[in-house]
Amino acid sequence: MLSQRERERYKRQILLFGEEGQEQLKKAEIFIAGAGGLGSPIAMYLAVAGVGTITIADMDVIDQSNLNRQILHFDRDIGKKKTVSAEEKLTAINPDITVRALDCRIDESNAAGLVGKADGIVDAMDNFATRYLLNDMAIARKIPLFHGAIRGFYGQVTTIIPGTTPCLKCIFPKPPPSEVFPVVGVTPGVIGTVQATEVLKYILKRGDLLSGRLFVWDGLAAKAEEIAVERDPGCSTCKTCTADNNLEGERS
Repeated sequence: MLSQRERERYKRQILLFGEEGQEQLKKAEIFIAGAGGLGSPIAMYLAVAGVGTITIADMDVIDQSNLNRQILHFDRDIGKKKTVSAEEKLTAINPDITVRALDCRIDESNAAGLVGKADGIVDAMDNFATRYLLNDMAIARKIPLFHGAIRGFYGQVTTIIPGTTPCLKCIFPKPPPSEVFPVVGVTPGVIGTVQATEVLKYILKRGDLLSGRLFVWDGLAAKAEEIAVERDPGCSTCKTCTADNNLEGERS
């Protein structure tokens, strides 16, 4: 049940999807991989929306070069662990939610335990090795993976529903070369908020997810395009995963 304070806090949202929808958000748990450029707006908007439990994992320390885009962290936080800063800010933004900040590298030895009983995984990473691991975890748990990536003024988003949509390896069978890529802070702002919107739609069972579709943002041209993506029947990662009707998330 919602408290009176929560009813007041979420008053404008309750006009959209009622107290039942707000209670669905309160019951949900989302795992966010990364507390950086993408993780910052994603975590902040899920927190203010009232997602009940947010688990966020990162192993980095805040550096001054992070501050042009990682809006969870302030100048005074330089040298502090990103997880400590993230937990501080998210709890301050919304004290009515639970924030679990995990200071660790995500790898094969701990991924299952970190994801736990989450209802969905958000990819806010900057490398494909970890992204592929998150993809494997989503398929194993039969929960959605909300993928996002950025470079410069450009970004992309898709929502992966195991057994129904292409998995990340279907779409990107080979990782791009590793690099220190350029980025301007507005780009993770755009892409992160699209990812957060996908999470909310999935929990609320409203709207059409970006499933089977890759949303591509060109900030320089102020244009968004959509690319249809298909499952690879030869994909060794997702070929054994069967569709679960409860995961489709396509609701009117």
